[in-house]
Amino acid sequence: MTTTDPLLLYVHIPYCVHKCHYCDFNSHVRDHHDWDAYQQALLTELEQWSKQPQFSGRQLQSIFFGGGTPSLAPSALIASVIDAASYLFKTTSDIEITLEANPGTVDQSHFAGFRQAGVSRLSIGLQSLNDGELKWLQRIHSGEQAIGAFTAAREAGFENINLDLMYGLPDQTMEEWMESLNRAIDLNPEHLSCYQLTVEAHTKLAAEIDKVPDPLPDDDLALQFLYKTRERLAEAGYEAYEISNFSRPGLKCHHNDGYWLYRDYIGIGAGASGKWDHLGEMADGGVTRYSNIRNPEKYMESVESVGSAINSDEVLLRDTAAAEALWQGLRRTGGVSDQWFSERFGVGIQTLFGDELAPWLERHQLIWEGDRLHLTDEGLPFADSISEELF
Repeated sequence: MTTTDPLLLYVHIPYCVHKCHYCDFNSHVRDHHDWDAYQQALLTELEQWSKQPQFSGRQLQSIFFGGGTPSLAPSALIASVIDAASYLFKTTSDIEITLEANPGTVDQSHFAGFRQAGVSRLSIGLQSLNDGELKWLQRIHSGEQAIGAFTAAREAGFENINLDLMYGLPDQTMEEWMESLNRAIDLNPEHLSCYQLTVEAHTKLAAEIDKVPDPLPDDDLALQFLYKTRERLAEAGYEAYEISNFSRPGLKCHHNDGYWLYRDYIGIGAGASGKWDHLGEMADGGVTRYSNIRNPEKYMESVESVGSAINSDEVLLRDTAAAEALWQGLRRTGGVSDQWFSERFGVGIQTLFGDELAPWLERHQLIWEGDRLHLTDEGLPFADSISEELF
Protein backbone atom coordinates (compact mmCIF):
# COMPACT_ATOMS: atom_id res chain seq x y z
CA MET A 1 0.00 0.00 0.00
CA THR A 2 1.26 3.47 -0.88
CA THR A 3 -0.17 6.95 -0.64
CA THR A 4 -0.43 7.03 -4.43
CA ASP A 5 -3.43 4.66 -4.46
CA PRO A 6 -6.39 6.41 -6.14
CA LEU A 7 -9.19 8.05 -4.16
CA LEU A 8 -12.96 8.14 -4.47
CA LEU A 9 -14.95 11.34 -3.85
CA TYR A 10 -18.57 11.18 -2.68
CA VAL A 11 -20.70 14.36 -2.78
CA HIS A 12 -24.00 14.31 -0.89
CA ILE A 13 -26.96 16.39 -2.03
CA PRO A 14 -29.41 16.06 0.88
CA TYR A 15 -32.63 17.47 -0.59
CA CYS A 16 -35.70 15.66 -1.93
CA VAL A 17 -39.09 16.74 -3.23
CA HIS A 18 -40.67 14.02 -1.07
CA LYS A 19 -39.25 11.60 1.51
CA CYS A 20 -40.29 8.08 0.47
CA HIS A 21 -41.44 5.97 3.40
CA TYR A 22 -38.85 3.20 2.84
CA CYS A 23 -35.88 5.58 2.57
CA ASP A 24 -33.22 5.62 5.30
CA PHE A 25 -30.77 7.87 3.47
CA ASN A 26 -29.98 11.36 4.73
CA SER A 27 -32.62 13.28 2.79
CA HIS A 28 -34.60 16.38 3.71
CA VAL A 29 -37.61 18.19 2.23
CA ARG A 30 -37.29 21.99 2.15
CA ASP A 31 -39.49 24.73 0.70
CA HIS A 32 -36.37 26.68 -0.20
CA HIS A 33 -32.88 25.55 -1.13
CA ASP A 34 -29.96 27.92 -0.60
CA TRP A 35 -27.90 26.37 -3.36
CA ASP A 36 -25.25 29.12 -3.29
CA ALA A 37 -24.56 28.51 0.40
CA TYR A 38 -24.53 24.75 -0.03
CA GLN A 39 -22.18 25.00 -3.00
CA GLN A 40 -19.78 27.18 -1.02
CA ALA A 41 -19.83 24.73 1.88
CA LEU A 42 -18.99 21.82 -0.43
CA LEU A 43 -16.09 23.73 -1.99
CA THR A 44 -14.73 24.83 1.39
CA GLU A 45 -14.90 21.32 2.78
CA LEU A 46 -13.29 19.83 -0.31
CA GLU A 47 -10.41 22.29 -0.13
CA GLN A 48 -9.84 21.44 3.53
CA TRP A 49 -9.68 17.71 2.80
CA SER A 50 -7.28 18.26 -0.11
CA LYS A 51 -4.74 19.68 2.36
CA GLN A 52 -4.79 16.67 4.67
CA PRO A 53 -1.67 14.48 4.38
CA GLN A 54 -3.62 11.23 3.94
CA PHE A 55 -5.26 12.63 0.78
CA SER A 56 -2.88 15.27 -0.54
CA GLY A 57 -1.29 14.55 -3.92
CA ARG A 58 -3.40 11.45 -4.65
CA GLN A 59 -5.40 10.91 -7.80
CA LEU A 60 -9.19 10.88 -7.91
CA GLN A 61 -10.55 7.81 -9.68
CA SER A 62 -14.23 8.70 -9.38
CA ILE A 63 -16.72 11.34 -8.24
CA PHE A 64 -20.23 10.29 -7.20
CA PHE A 65 -23.09 12.74 -6.56
CA GLY A 66 -25.59 10.91 -4.35
CA GLY A 67 -28.54 11.84 -2.21
CA GLY A 68 -31.16 12.79 -1.54
CA THR A 69 -31.87 13.85 -5.08
CA PRO A 70 -28.76 15.27 -6.79
CA SER A 71 -30.78 16.00 -9.96
CA LEU A 72 -32.50 18.78 -7.99
CA ALA A 73 -29.22 20.68 -7.82
CA PRO A 74 -28.35 23.34 -10.41
CA SER A 75 -25.88 22.15 -13.00
CA ALA A 76 -23.66 25.09 -12.01
CA LEU A 77 -23.21 23.55 -8.54
CA ILE A 78 -22.30 20.17 -10.05
CA ALA A 79 -19.84 21.86 -12.43
CA SER A 80 -18.23 23.87 -9.63
CA VAL A 81 -17.53 20.76 -7.53
CA ILE A 82 -16.13 18.84 -10.51
CA ASP A 83 -13.91 21.79 -11.48
CA ALA A 84 -12.67 22.26 -7.91
CA ALA A 85 -11.94 18.55 -7.49
CA SER A 86 -9.99 18.51 -10.75
CA TYR A 87 -7.98 21.54 -9.60
CA LEU A 88 -7.30 20.37 -6.03
CA PHE A 89 -6.49 16.76 -6.91
CA LYS A 90 -4.89 14.91 -9.74
CA THR A 91 -7.44 12.83 -11.65
CA THR A 92 -7.08 9.57 -13.54
CA SER A 93 -7.42 9.81 -17.30
CA ASP A 94 -10.57 7.68 -17.21
CA ILE A 95 -12.21 9.32 -14.18
CA GLU A 96 -15.85 8.24 -13.73
CA ILE A 97 -18.29 10.99 -12.67
CA THR A 98 -21.74 9.72 -11.68
CA LEU A 99 -24.90 11.62 -10.75
CA GLU A 100 -28.05 10.06 -9.30
CA ALA A 101 -31.27 11.29 -10.91
CA ASN A 102 -34.93 10.98 -9.98
CA PRO A 103 -37.17 10.62 -13.06
CA GLY A 104 -39.62 13.09 -11.52
CA THR A 105 -37.09 15.93 -11.33
CA VAL A 106 -35.40 15.98 -14.74
CA ASP A 107 -35.93 16.60 -18.42
CA GLN A 108 -33.58 16.81 -21.41
CA SER A 109 -32.41 20.33 -20.54
CA HIS A 110 -31.44 19.18 -17.03
CA PHE A 111 -29.53 16.24 -18.42
CA ALA A 112 -27.79 18.42 -21.00
CA GLY A 113 -26.66 20.76 -18.23
CA PHE A 114 -25.26 17.90 -16.18
CA ARG A 115 -23.50 16.50 -19.24
CA GLN A 116 -21.94 19.88 -19.96
CA ALA A 117 -20.88 20.14 -16.31
CA GLY A 118 -18.75 17.03 -16.75
CA VAL A 119 -20.99 14.19 -15.54
CA SER A 120 -20.19 11.06 -17.56
CA ARG A 121 -22.50 8.53 -15.95
CA LEU A 122 -26.12 8.69 -14.75
CA SER A 123 -27.86 6.49 -12.20
CA ILE A 124 -31.63 6.82 -12.62
CA GLY A 125 -33.82 5.72 -9.71
CA LEU A 126 -36.66 3.93 -11.50
CA GLN A 127 -37.33 1.42 -8.66
CA SER A 128 -40.23 0.01 -10.71
CA LEU A 129 -42.03 0.44 -14.02
CA ASN A 130 -45.35 -0.62 -12.50
CA ASP A 131 -47.51 2.38 -11.59
CA GLY A 132 -49.18 0.56 -8.70
CA GLU A 133 -45.83 -0.35 -7.19
CA LEU A 134 -44.52 3.18 -7.70
CA LYS A 135 -47.53 4.55 -5.85
CA TRP A 136 -46.91 2.19 -2.92
CA LEU A 137 -43.24 3.20 -2.91
CA GLN A 138 -44.37 6.87 -2.80
CA ARG A 139 -42.29 7.76 -5.83
CA ILE A 140 -43.16 11.02 -7.59
CA HIS A 141 -42.97 9.58 -11.11
CA SER A 142 -44.93 7.10 -13.22
CA GLY A 143 -43.55 4.25 -15.29
CA GLU A 144 -43.93 6.27 -18.48
CA GLN A 145 -42.13 9.23 -16.92
CA ALA A 146 -39.31 6.91 -15.96
CA ILE A 147 -38.95 5.71 -19.54
CA GLY A 148 -39.17 9.32 -20.70
CA ALA A 149 -36.32 10.27 -18.37
CA PHE A 150 -34.14 7.50 -19.77
CA THR A 151 -34.91 8.63 -23.34
CA ALA A 152 -34.11 12.25 -22.43
CA ALA A 153 -30.79 11.17 -20.93
CA ARG A 154 -29.86 9.37 -24.13
CA GLU A 155 -30.85 12.39 -26.20
CA ALA A 156 -28.64 14.56 -23.98
CA GLY A 157 -25.66 12.39 -24.92
CA PHE A 158 -25.27 10.02 -21.97
CA GLU A 159 -23.76 6.72 -23.07
CA ASN A 160 -23.35 5.18 -19.62
CA ILE A 161 -26.60 4.86 -17.65
CA ASN A 162 -27.56 2.76 -14.65
CA LEU A 163 -31.15 1.93 -13.73
CA ASP A 164 -32.12 1.15 -10.13
CA LEU A 165 -34.88 -1.42 -9.65
CA MET A 166 -36.41 -2.91 -6.52
CA TYR A 167 -38.04 -6.31 -5.98
CA GLY A 168 -39.67 -8.06 -3.06
CA LEU A 169 -42.47 -5.50 -2.66
CA PRO A 170 -45.70 -6.37 -0.81
CA ASP A 171 -47.85 -8.80 -2.81
CA GLN A 172 -45.48 -8.51 -5.79
CA THR A 173 -45.57 -11.57 -8.01
CA MET A 174 -42.67 -12.96 -9.98
CA GLU A 175 -44.54 -12.10 -13.18
CA GLU A 176 -44.90 -8.46 -12.16
CA TRP A 177 -41.22 -8.21 -11.25
CA MET A 178 -40.07 -9.83 -14.47
CA GLU A 179 -42.27 -7.46 -16.48
CA SER A 180 -40.52 -4.45 -14.93
CA LEU A 181 -37.13 -6.07 -15.35
CA ASN A 182 -37.75 -6.96 -19.00
CA ARG A 183 -38.98 -3.46 -19.80
CA ALA A 184 -35.80 -2.08 -18.24
CA ILE A 185 -33.64 -4.51 -20.24
CA ASP A 186 -35.44 -3.42 -23.41
CA LEU A 187 -34.17 0.12 -22.79
CA ASN A 188 -30.63 -1.32 -23.12
CA PRO A 189 -28.92 0.50 -20.23
CA GLU A 190 -25.25 -0.15 -19.59
CA HIS A 191 -25.83 -1.07 -15.95
CA LEU A 192 -28.63 -2.33 -13.70
CA SER A 193 -28.81 -2.34 -9.90
CA CYS A 194 -31.48 -4.77 -8.69
CA TYR A 195 -32.01 -5.13 -4.99
CA GLN A 196 -34.59 -6.39 -2.56
CA LEU A 197 -36.70 -4.01 -0.52
CA THR A 198 -35.49 -3.99 3.06
CA VAL A 199 -37.45 -2.42 5.87
CA GLU A 200 -34.91 -0.28 7.69
CA ALA A 201 -35.40 0.66 11.32
CA HIS A 202 -36.48 4.24 12.03
CA THR A 203 -38.10 4.71 8.60
CA LYS A 204 -41.75 5.63 8.11
CA LEU A 205 -42.27 2.22 6.49
CA ALA A 206 -40.99 0.41 9.58
CA ALA A 207 -43.48 2.32 11.72
CA GLU A 208 -46.31 1.60 9.27
CA ILE A 209 -45.55 -2.13 9.18
CA ASP A 210 -45.47 -2.24 12.99
CA LYS A 211 -49.08 -1.04 12.94
CA VAL A 212 -50.38 -2.87 9.84
CA PRO A 213 -48.00 -5.59 8.57
CA ASP A 214 -47.58 -5.69 4.79
CA PRO A 215 -47.34 -9.11 3.10
CA LEU A 216 -43.64 -9.04 2.20
CA PRO A 217 -42.19 -12.12 0.48
CA ASP A 218 -41.05 -15.02 2.64
CA ASP A 219 -37.47 -16.29 2.46
CA ASP A 220 -38.19 -18.84 -0.27
CA LEU A 221 -39.84 -16.29 -2.56
CA ALA A 222 -37.10 -13.76 -1.88
CA LEU A 223 -34.52 -16.32 -3.03
CA GLN A 224 -36.54 -16.96 -6.19
CA PHE A 225 -36.47 -13.23 -6.93
CA LEU A 226 -32.69 -13.16 -6.43
CA TYR A 227 -31.88 -16.15 -8.63
CA LYS A 228 -34.41 -15.38 -11.38
CA THR A 229 -33.01 -11.85 -11.60
CA ARG A 230 -29.46 -13.08 -11.99
CA GLU A 231 -30.52 -15.70 -14.54
CA ARG A 232 -32.49 -13.22 -16.66
CA LEU A 233 -29.76 -10.59 -16.66
CA ALA A 234 -27.12 -13.16 -17.59
CA GLU A 235 -29.29 -14.16 -20.56
CA ALA A 236 -29.45 -10.48 -21.56
CA GLY A 237 -25.67 -10.12 -21.50
CA TYR A 238 -25.20 -8.41 -18.13
CA GLU A 239 -22.36 -9.56 -15.91
CA ALA A 240 -23.05 -9.90 -12.17
CA TYR A 241 -19.96 -8.30 -10.64
CA GLU A 242 -21.59 -7.84 -7.21
CA ILE A 243 -24.61 -9.38 -5.49
CA SER A 244 -27.02 -6.67 -6.68
CA ASN A 245 -25.11 -5.02 -9.54
CA PHE A 246 -24.93 -5.99 -13.20
CA SER A 247 -23.22 -4.37 -16.15
CA ARG A 248 -22.34 -4.73 -19.77
CA PRO A 249 -18.72 -5.96 -20.10
CA GLY A 250 -16.28 -3.31 -18.93
CA LEU A 251 -18.96 -0.94 -17.61
CA LYS A 252 -19.23 -1.72 -13.91
CA CYS A 253 -19.51 1.24 -11.53
CA HIS A 254 -15.90 1.93 -10.56
CA HIS A 255 -16.94 4.16 -7.66
CA ASN A 256 -19.08 1.55 -5.88
CA ASP A 257 -16.58 -1.17 -6.76
CA GLY A 258 -13.98 0.98 -5.04
CA TYR A 259 -15.94 0.73 -1.79
CA TRP A 260 -16.07 -3.05 -2.09
CA LEU A 261 -12.32 -3.07 -2.81
CA TYR A 262 -11.81 -1.13 0.43
CA ARG A 263 -10.33 1.95 -1.22
CA ASP A 264 -10.02 5.29 0.57
CA TYR A 265 -12.70 7.89 -0.04
CA ILE A 266 -13.55 11.47 0.85
CA GLY A 267 -17.16 12.37 1.59
CA ILE A 268 -18.37 15.96 1.47
CA GLY A 269 -21.84 17.32 2.14
CA ALA A 270 -24.43 16.89 4.88
CA GLY A 271 -24.26 13.38 6.31
CA ALA A 272 -21.43 12.27 4.01
CA SER A 273 -18.73 9.95 5.34
CA GLY A 274 -15.13 9.18 4.49
CA LYS A 275 -12.40 6.66 5.28
CA TRP A 276 -8.65 6.33 5.03
CA ASP A 277 -6.14 3.57 5.69
CA HIS A 278 -3.41 4.14 8.25
CA LEU A 279 -0.20 4.40 6.28
CA GLY A 280 3.35 5.63 6.78
CA GLU A 281 4.21 6.10 10.45
CA MET A 282 0.65 5.09 11.41
CA ALA A 283 0.72 1.86 9.38
CA ASP A 284 -0.91 -0.36 11.99
CA GLY A 285 -3.38 -2.01 9.60
CA GLY A 286 -6.31 0.02 10.90
CA VAL A 287 -8.44 2.75 9.37
CA THR A 288 -10.08 6.01 10.40
CA ARG A 289 -13.69 6.82 9.52
CA TYR A 290 -15.72 10.01 9.86
CA SER A 291 -19.30 11.14 9.30
CA ASN A 292 -20.58 14.67 8.77
CA ILE A 293 -23.41 16.51 10.47
CA ARG A 294 -26.65 15.31 8.85
CA ASN A 295 -28.81 18.44 9.08
CA PRO A 296 -28.10 20.62 5.99
CA GLU A 297 -28.40 23.97 7.79
CA LYS A 298 -26.19 22.89 10.70
CA TYR A 299 -23.75 21.36 8.21
CA MET A 300 -23.42 24.67 6.35
CA GLU A 301 -23.06 26.64 9.60
CA SER A 302 -20.25 24.37 10.76
CA VAL A 303 -18.33 24.54 7.50
CA GLU A 304 -18.67 28.32 7.40
CA SER A 305 -17.43 28.54 10.98
CA VAL A 306 -14.55 26.04 11.11
CA GLY A 307 -14.12 24.73 7.54
CA SER A 308 -15.42 21.24 8.29
CA ALA A 309 -18.54 19.53 9.63
CA ILE A 310 -17.45 16.24 11.20
CA ASN A 311 -20.09 14.93 13.56
CA SER A 312 -18.26 11.74 14.59
CA ASP A 313 -15.15 9.76 13.81
CA GLU A 314 -13.69 6.45 14.86
CA VAL A 315 -10.55 4.39 14.53
CA LEU A 316 -10.91 0.73 13.56
CA LEU A 317 -8.06 -1.50 14.71
CA ARG A 318 -6.48 -3.95 12.29
CA ASP A 319 -8.66 -7.00 12.93
CA THR A 320 -11.89 -5.00 12.71
CA ALA A 321 -10.74 -3.27 9.54
CA ALA A 322 -9.75 -6.65 8.09
CA ALA A 323 -13.19 -8.08 8.88
CA GLU A 324 -14.82 -5.09 7.23
CA ALA A 325 -12.64 -5.40 4.13
CA LEU A 326 -13.40 -9.12 3.83
CA TRP A 327 -17.15 -8.58 4.32
CA GLN A 328 -17.27 -5.89 1.63
CA GLY A 329 -15.01 -7.79 -0.73
CA LEU A 330 -17.08 -10.97 -0.54
CA ARG A 331 -19.99 -9.08 -2.10
CA ARG A 332 -17.96 -8.98 -5.33
CA THR A 333 -18.26 -11.88 -7.75
CA GLY A 334 -14.47 -11.98 -7.84
CA GLY A 335 -14.26 -12.16 -4.08
CA VAL A 336 -11.11 -11.24 -2.19
CA SER A 337 -7.49 -11.90 -3.16
CA ASP A 338 -5.52 -13.46 -0.33
CA GLN A 339 -2.34 -11.84 -1.66
CA TRP A 340 -3.93 -8.39 -1.50
CA PHE A 341 -5.36 -9.14 1.96
CA SER A 342 -2.00 -10.34 3.26
CA GLU A 343 -0.17 -7.32 1.89
CA ARG A 344 -2.78 -4.95 3.29
CA PHE A 345 -3.20 -6.47 6.77
CA GLY A 346 0.05 -8.39 7.27
CA VAL A 347 -1.69 -11.74 7.71
CA GLY A 348 -3.63 -14.15 5.48
CA ILE A 349 -7.39 -14.63 5.45
CA GLN A 350 -7.21 -18.18 6.80
CA THR A 351 -4.85 -17.21 9.59
CA LEU A 352 -7.12 -14.42 10.79
CA PHE A 353 -10.56 -15.88 10.09
CA GLY A 354 -10.07 -19.61 9.43
CA ASP A 355 -12.32 -20.78 12.27
CA GLU A 356 -15.14 -18.38 11.37
CA LEU A 357 -15.06 -19.30 7.68
CA ALA A 358 -14.71 -23.07 8.05
CA PRO A 359 -18.45 -23.93 8.31
CA TRP A 360 -19.27 -21.88 5.23
CA LEU A 361 -16.46 -23.53 3.26
CA GLU A 362 -17.63 -26.98 4.36
CA ARG A 363 -21.16 -26.23 3.15
CA HIS A 364 -19.78 -24.95 -0.18
CA GLN A 365 -21.25 -21.51 0.42
CA LEU A 366 -17.72 -20.14 0.23
CA ILE A 367 -15.01 -21.47 -2.04
CA TRP A 368 -11.33 -20.91 -2.74
CA GLU A 369 -10.39 -20.64 -6.41
CA GLY A 370 -6.66 -20.16 -6.58
CA ASP A 371 -5.78 -17.07 -4.59
CA ARG A 372 -9.37 -15.82 -4.30
CA LEU A 373 -12.07 -16.50 -1.74
CA HIS A 374 -15.62 -15.89 -2.99
CA LEU A 375 -19.25 -16.78 -2.42
CA THR A 376 -20.78 -19.59 -4.43
CA ASP A 377 -24.26 -19.24 -5.91
CA GLU A 378 -25.54 -21.17 -2.90
CA GLY A 379 -23.75 -18.75 -0.61
CA LEU A 380 -25.15 -15.51 -2.04
CA PRO A 381 -28.10 -15.31 0.38
CA PHE A 382 -25.74 -15.75 3.33
CA ALA A 383 -23.39 -12.81 2.67
CA ASP A 384 -24.63 -10.85 5.69
CA SER A 385 -24.69 -13.93 7.93
CA ILE A 386 -21.08 -14.70 7.04
CA SER A 387 -20.07 -11.11 7.78
CA GLU A 388 -21.64 -11.32 11.25
CA GLU A 389 -19.29 -14.20 12.06
CA LEU A 390 -16.26 -12.02 11.30
CA PHE A 391 -16.84 -9.27 13.86
